[in-house]
Amino acid sequence: MAEFKVGAPKARAILAALAENDEKPLIRSLRAVPDASAETDSEPSPATEPEAVEESPMMQVTEVADSGTSQPTKSWPLLLLALPAFVAIWGGWVGLGRLTGFGSIQLLPGIWDGLSINSAITLPIGVETYAAFALRVWLSGSTRSDRAREFAKWSAFGSLGLGMAGQVAYHLMSAAADTRAPWLITMLVSCLPVIVLGCGAALAHLLREATDEEVSN
Repeated sequence: MAEFKVGAPKARAILAALAENDEKPLIRSLRAVPDASAETDSEPSPATEPEAVEESPMMQVTEVADSGTSQPTKSWPLLLLALPAFVAIWGGWVGLGRLTGFGSIQLLPGIWDGLSINSAITLPIGVETYAAFALRVWLSGSTRSDRAREFAKWSAFGSLGLGMAGQVAYHLMSAAADTRAPWLITMLVSCLPVIVLGCGAALAHLLREATDEEVSN
């Protein structure tokens, strides 16, 4: 019962099956089955107590499983990978934003004129953050909704594809010493914040819908 997390009826059934197959039961190896009087069912227990024996194949499998328990994977190498990627991605998106008309804006004009921000930073924050979020929803075992998982998978691919296209466009224009992006690239880049917002809201609704269904059931 303690080793395999089962109740007394199942434990006694296993022991009885082992006895029928001329396998000596493992009561003492499994830390002993509690007395039947402590259980609510009335199924009779074996009349005689089996003697302790050598380890059976079942016990050997259990010991192998216990000894082979894997340790959690260290996450610090991911930090080393993320730092240079963050610098390159951030620089590429901010540079592309400047070439497509993103720049310093006043957040509270007429209220706090000195409060300004460079809107180019919205590109790396929005696109790359959504890609990471969608990947987590897709690959996480806690996502129970097939619709949410499917949407997260394809939107993550799309977000990563847009991210790569943005980096390529910036570096090509930078190498060519361009000071202004073509109108088509400017149009596409200006739509990215709206696309990211729509995908994020849709994925959040799908996850919330799946949670509500679980609660109602």
